[in-house]
Amino acid sequence: MSPHMELLLLLSPVLLSIFFLSNLIKWRRRRRKLPPGGSGWPFIGETFAYLKPHKATSIGHFMKQHMTRYGKIYRSNLFGEPTIVSADPGLNRFILQNEGRLFECSYPKSIGGILGKWSMLVLVGDMHRDMRMISLNFMSSGRLRLHLLPEVERHTLLVLRAWKEGSSFSAQEEAKKFTFNLMAKNIMSMDPGEPETEKLRLEYITFMKGVVSAPLNFPGTPYWKALKSRSSILSVIERKMDKRLLKLRDGDDTLEVDDLLSWALKQSNLSKEQILDLLLSLLFAGHETSSMALALAIFFLEACPKAVEELRVEHVEISRKKKLRGEIGLNWDDYKQMEFSQCVINETLRLGNVVNFVHRKALKDVHYKGYEIPSGWKVLPVFAAVHLDPSLYSDPQEFNPWRWQKSSSSNTNNFMPYGGGPRLCAGSELAKLEMAVFLHHLVLNYQWTLDEPDCPLAYPYIDFPKGLPIKVQRIT
Repeated sequence: MSPHMELLLLLSPVLLSIFFLSNLIKWRRRRRKLPPGGSGWPFIGETFAYLKPHKATSIGHFMKQHMTRYGKIYRSNLFGEPTIVSADPGLNRFILQNEGRLFECSYPKSIGGILGKWSMLVLVGDMHRDMRMISLNFMSSGRLRLHLLPEVERHTLLVLRAWKEGSSFSAQEEAKKFTFNLMAKNIMSMDPGEPETEKLRLEYITFMKGVVSAPLNFPGTPYWKALKSRSSILSVIERKMDKRLLKLRDGDDTLEVDDLLSWALKQSNLSKEQILDLLLSLLFAGHETSSMALALAIFFLEACPKAVEELRVEHVEISRKKKLRGEIGLNWDDYKQMEFSQCVINETLRLGNVVNFVHRKALKDVHYKGYEIPSGWKVLPVFAAVHLDPSLYSDPQEFNPWRWQKSSSSNTNNFMPYGGGPRLCAGSELAKLEMAVFLHHLVLNYQWTLDEPDCPLAYPYIDFPKGLPIKVQRIT
């Protein structure tokens, strides 16, 4: 027998096995009726192409290409896992509403490593529910009306009154300063401008750069620096916590509950580590998304003078009525009169897509529209693809706040800027309040223009590459 024949005989079982397994996989896929798609490169799959930066007001080349080829529901390999990507509004709602039953939050481990294992973003089940309930109680409608609204207005005026006419500055950084100071005050009673607050804010900037970077934990990398900043931030929170715990142990029952730290210490049974991660995650969530939404509003409005003028008319009228009544400071009734402002906020969130998509995992085999989503597979509901769908929103790339005055069911049913279901953002009402109050004082006091061209990009997190440089002129 020739050496070639011997080699062929030796390899025959291997070749037959490969042939059998290949056909078995194909047969199972046909039987399962998986959504169409591909898997890309081994392990990394199509992750880099999916995360490639693109205009925040678009779905990007990857999504456009795949949706054109496969439809609104397709399969891929992303973040090292087989994945179902959904641009289908019905499936997205179905995923969010069935949290804990059919689907579960499933962020990459690197996110948990930097935000903490007790972060609300990565927690699931009863623990997430308990953490969320603490946040909801602290940001209840009563506290929004009586405590948080005046605080939002005070911090708004602190930022706006420092703006100088004629000089160029970053609107994105100003928005971040506003939301960070507001959250630091309400989470730990830290006053804006104080050295400790400023030091914490700078640490937080380093921390945020690591959250959105590649999870490479080597000296000098953004992720490594962020882990160090995380320790510094937690040290500040822990020192404040220890002082208050000492008061409680000494029998001092005068511990105020005007901030979330005191609230968590007195109203919950959370451990020290759990409270630290809770406060850090709320500082992250309450600061980053709200500030970017505000920067996006400034950007979109600058290019839409008609919307600015209608906003100004609305807020001048609110201000006029307050003066006639002899009132100072906004109240809840004033906020409820800001109807066009809410249209501007909705349109900003729809077009800007601060939260592009979320990470979920199928807990069991799920059937939807003839497709099967296998148990254990990652699922990505892509909100941006729904918000920019021309079959749902006419001229979706156009900033059109007036579309929200119609209050059509297609607008509200397919609008998910804060997620949905049991994991609906606990701070969504506070975020809308922040934007409305800031816009009130902005349009009453300033006109603004872009100092140089800039455009929000999705990395997938949203960012203005130049920081959104603007110049302002005070309205006398």
